[in-house]
Amino acid sequence: MEHKALSIRPFIGAKDFELSRSFYKDLGFEETVITSDMSVFKTGGIAFYLQNAYVKDWVDNTMIFLEVEDVDRYWQELLALDLTVKYKNAKLVPVRVDYWGKECFLHDPSGILWHFGEFFKD
Repeated sequence: MEHKALSIRPFIGAKDFELSRSFYKDLGFEETVITSDMSVFKTGGIAFYLQNAYVKDWVDNTMIFLEVEDVDRYWQELLALDLTVKYKNAKLVPVRVDYWGKECFLHDPSGILWHFGEFFKD
């Protein structure tokens, strides 16, 4: 089967929809409201849907990997946003090196785990 895919957009949930909307705007995503219970958040050519829906098992097991050019610089930019000060349940985990590259982590206010990673170049 041959695909001509143009994008992939995961759907994620929010324990507190308004708080999560604010969080993602502070993280640098541009919001477009679709309905009172759903928005799409975009940056560059990527996007995801945020829903006013919370199922603990679903949200607790949701992870998103965002590839970045320079994870060390991205880490410094994340720190400068003070997200863990503004959002009490947000957590940052510093850059770590693995066999495939480097990554750091961010838990959003609902518990969604974001991986920000940079692959080693061959």
